[in-house]
Amino acid sequence: MSQSESQQPLLLSAPVDAEQISSTMRRIARRQWSLWSCGVMVTVLLALGIASFAFPGLLSQAQESASLLLTSAVRGIIGLVLIFNVYTVYQQLQIHRIHQQLSQQVEALGKMEVRTEEVYKLAALDPLTGLYNRRSGELRLAQEMSRSTRNGHPLTVLALDLDDLKQVNDNLGHPAGDELIRSFAERLNRAIRGSDLAVRLGGDEFLVLLPECKPEAVRHVLSRLSGLKAEYKGQLVEVSFSAGWTNFTPGESAEELMRRADDALYADKRDRRKRSLHIVGAK
Repeated sequence: MSQSESQQPLLLSAPVDAEQISSTMRRIARRQWSLWSCGVMVTVLLALGIASFAFPGLLSQAQESASLLLTSAVRGIIGLVLIFNVYTVYQQLQIHRIHQQLSQQVEALGKMEVRTEEVYKLAALDPLTGLYNRRSGELRLAQEMSRSTRNGHPLTVLALDLDDLKQVNDNLGHPAGDELIRSFAERLNRAIRGSDLAVRLGGDEFLVLLPECKPEAVRHVLSRLSGLKAEYKGQLVEVSFSAGWTNFTPGESAEELMRRADDALYADKRDRRKRSLHIVGAK
């Protein structure tokens, strides 16, 4: 039923494991820790070097000895500073390289998430309306039935069917019919709660799962769907529908539950036709 079932699987790039990014972050942390440790060590050595020629000069009047110590200490400090600078540049280059690798991994992860979302939409959502498709609805129905049986919470199934869609397609064309279906789906999605699930079964048939729903809540959903008009090329098309709902009985199968919902739907459709014929006859 869904568009994804007739398409070949999409090719994804090699997945970027979160452990790879964590490993890269640990490498950067080790580099930075090594750099800071060397900085502290160089600072201590500089302090010791200064002390090595300053204090003997203060304690002794031997100028020649103090001068020799000073020369040796200065040379040692200069060499130490040069070595530290070279080491610092090397570490910074390494950190920059690792940072680039991390950026590439994060970018690859972002692309993979986008493609995963695209695959999910193809597999789970109806391409015309953005509602869940039949397969996703069946899976969710099985989950809600299991949860209802386990917790004793009520579960209501609402079946909806658009009226006169064929006439709209015949008179205005299929694009007008598609616009009518989209408009109804958008209104339906706004009419239900966040815990509910709206499904397009196919064509003009819709299904709504209403967990822990009171009877007046079903009527509230239906009232919010009433009076809808879809606009197509400046022309307003009235959207009418039939509805039938039933409550899940623990122990019954999904097929039995859906059959009872369909029976209620077709009973409402027959009643609407009778009322329509009665009005026409009265005229």
